[in-house]
Amino acid sequence: MDDRWNLMQDQPFSRLNARERAFAICNPESFIELLCPRRKLTSPHLPPMGQTPQFDDGIVVGLGKAGKAPVVVVSQESRFVGGGVGEVHGTKMVMAIRLALRGQEILKSQYKSSEDSGQVALVISFDTGGVRLQEANAGLLAHSEVMDAFQAARGKVPIIGAIGGTVGCFGGMGFVASSVDVLIMSDVGRLGLTGPGVIEEVVGTEEFDAANRALVWRTTGGRHRFITRDADFIVEDSMKAFREKVSEVASWPLEKISSKRIIGTDDMVLEQMRFAELAASDKIQDSWDLWRQFDNEDIEYLWDSDVTEFTAHAKRWPRGRIGESD
Repeated sequence: MDDRWNLMQDQPFSRLNARERAFAICNPESFIELLCPRRKLTSPHLPPMGQTPQFDDGIVVGLGKAGKAPVVVVSQESRFVGGGVGEVHGTKMVMAIRLALRGQEILKSQYKSSEDSGQVALVISFDTGGVRLQEANAGLLAHSEVMDAFQAARGKVPIIGAIGGTVGCFGGMGFVASSVDVLIMSDVGRLGLTGPGVIEEVVGTEEFDAANRALVWRTTGGRHRFITRDADFIVEDSMKAFREKVSEVASWPLEKISSKRIIGTDDMVLEQMRFAELAASDKIQDSWDLWRQFDNEDIEYLWDSDVTEFTAHAKRWPRGRIGESD
């Protein structure tokens, strides 16, 4: 067994880089990187702006196994331009989705039943601020292509997201992360559309103080996203915890994984609209007010408890029932 793999399992997920996360989320000695830095696949847009490119363009793609399931892994590197998505970065994501689809087709053709063949899962470790500003148009196009590829994979290949890196997942990638089948977060992970700094710049500190870490985390952090069901699971900030949960989910039947989705149908859109109306009402001034709407009482206890206690006692958005009493 690889000693490096063993050492990484006890490391905080948030402190590992993209390549380490991709390597350690798979079974030992099973990860094979595709389009590695030796291929020197770099962004053509950065050098004209005086910025040094990176040979993997801030994203790691590869193949491996998570538990018994074959997986295609995508892992974003926030240390390179904030994990921003540009042309090459987005293309690698799209091709990873297509590779997972192709792998599933091959499995189906070689086995008589789905029980014998198993299934290929796509695992994405998000750590990004969204569109790469240096190549904004290409980055926006990449986001739409990823979403289109997600739609092509719907009901065919399960897509599992993981958020627990240093940046979190913001911007257009916040939409992408919300479109996966199952999303796993740690309580230090963050998910949102607009980053705290941008909100503060636009509407001022009175509306949102980006320097208030407690405010930022209780608004965009994993615990809040678990309560609102944007995240399906919350785990400890450790590589082992993420790997075990990914392996567990990847072993589920496709129907069970797909049932966790929160967007994708007309009914789901209406459900999200009802939720947005509640969150925008005058009685909701803080994320904790929303928690109380779901009958959570001892909020400070929930906030300070460990992940196991939090998961056991937190009451979540009652999907399908919001607004019925109104």
